[in-house]
Amino acid sequence: MKEKLKIAIVDDHEMFRSGIKMILSQKEDWEVVIEAVNGLSFLKKLEYILPDVILMDISMPELNGYDTTVSALQKYPDLKIIILTMFNEEHYYLKMIEAGVKGFIQKATGVNELFRSIEEVAKGNNYFAQDLLKSIVFKIKHKDFDDKIQLTDREKEVLHFICNGYTNKEISEKICLGIKSIEKYRHNLIKKSGANNSSHLVMLAIKNQLINL
Repeated sequence: MKEKLKIAIVDDHEMFRSGIKMILSQKEDWEVVIEAVNGLSFLKKLEYILPDVILMDISMPELNGYDTTVSALQKYPDLKIIILTMFNEEHYYLKMIEAGVKGFIQKATGVNELFRSIEEVAKGNNYFAQDLLKSIVFKIKHKDFDDKIQLTDREKEVLHFICNGYTNKEISEKICLGIKSIEKYRHNLIKKSGANNSSHLVMLAIKNQLINL
């Protein structure tokens, strides 16, 4: 029997949590294993169970979504966190990408996009809603690719696949190189660009027009 996808919902509004939980119940192979009203509550529950995907609100009492995300990823760096955002929260976008979140979606998003974001992030990909992507890219003002940075054809090829959400294993199969080699290319691209992680690398690549939106 296939193991269910374990999901956490971290939000201080009970009606919103209940609504999301009801929507997610449409998926028989998904299960909400954590509900938390704030970051402190979530971090305590995280000690007992690790979800596959976390839906994280930004504005919460006691411990907000950013500080919670930083604390959680410091202890469990493989956590896959999707940020639930509202308008006027753009100042958090870059900081949370640098912290290591896997995606952003609007709280008012439709059911299909919610499902898609969870599915993509669960597979190890990033998911940034199109209506947020340009706002995120616009905020990346302090880091551009240096004109002196030269990418090899192979690095450009690997970057293309990274920006399209491919995992190291999938890239390895696409270009017939070992996974270790792909990991090295990814590491070198992050280092060359000055990015903090793969999500940040994607944003920089978009901003510098190495790929198209």
